[in-house]
Amino acid sequence: MEITEQCVVGLTWTIKDTLGEVLDVLDDPVEFLVGGEDLFDAIEAVLLGHEPGARVQLQLEPEQAFGDFNDQLLFLEPRSLFPAETEEGMTFDGSALPNGVNPDMPKDVLYTVSEIYPEHLVLDGNHPLAGIAIRLDMTVKSVREATEEEVGRGSAGTGFFKVPATAPGNDLLH
Repeated sequence: MEITEQCVVGLTWTIKDTLGEVLDVLDDPVEFLVGGEDLFDAIEAVLLGHEPGARVQLQLEPEQAFGDFNDQLLFLEPRSLFPAETEEGMTFDGSALPNGVNPDMPKDVLYTVSEIYPEHLVLDGNHPLAGIAIRLDMTVKSVREATEEEVGRGSAGTGFFKVPATAPGNDLLH
């Protein structure tokens, strides 16, 4: 079956930065809805017409992928508001942050603890790949018709390429 709008594609990939450093490797296929909200437009465009077994390579600039780095999504918050076991790299859902954090923090963002100081910690609401041009080397492992449920929700269930639609400067989603 050929990749068309409203089908589900199983992909594996290697993602590198423009210097060739490996950022992510996916060896086991993950399914994405083509024509939904699972993939960036540039990825969908290059996949259309391919069949299982196809290998597709492309480079995405930040504005085509995870957006530019936004320093307005960095917040210095009191260390005492967070659990004692909080470590760098941990994530917190913006809708479930502790009481007392900056009330201007967007609630629809996933925050990563990027630095910890004795009295404060830094929460970063940017996607880890924001501001980075990426090179994707993808292999199409499977193609199938999407179910009515998948089409209805606009997703095959994965969130890898999802970026909050309300993040400042982000108009990447369909």
